[in-house]
Amino acid sequence: MEFASYGLDVYTSEVDDHGIDFIVKDKKGIFNEIQVKSLRNKGYTFMQQEKFDLSNKSLYLVLIIFEEDKLPNIYLVPTSAWNNENNMFIIRNFDKGQKSKPEYGVNIVNSNKEILEKYKFEYMVKCFM
Repeated sequence: MEFASYGLDVYTSEVDDHGIDFIVKDKKGIFNEIQVKSLRNKGYTFMQQEKFDLSNKSLYLVLIIFEEDKLPNIYLVPTSAWNNENNMFIIRNFDKGQKSKPEYGVNIVNSNKEILEKYKFEYMVKCFM
């Protein structure tokens, strides 16, 4: 709904088997893939590397953070955010034989919430205009 409120075309997928929740066509006619994750207050969420290709410049994470008695905070994070790994944007390459698959994570704690501010939806959606 946020994308549509900016006059952008949104296309939903029938099946979420590739990690893409929906597609947004920007004002230049480029189709962008969107994966959505949400958290309550703070914590860690991740995308499997096989379903979130950092080399895809048209792939974005929409991160929604819910806090009690507040409107949700929405962030639009490009794959380039993982280029400079820090304690917010995490790359975990697990060894073969481990139960977990390699992942790209987002670690939301009070000490790194400032990093996330530049990805607020209302700022980042301008790159779709």
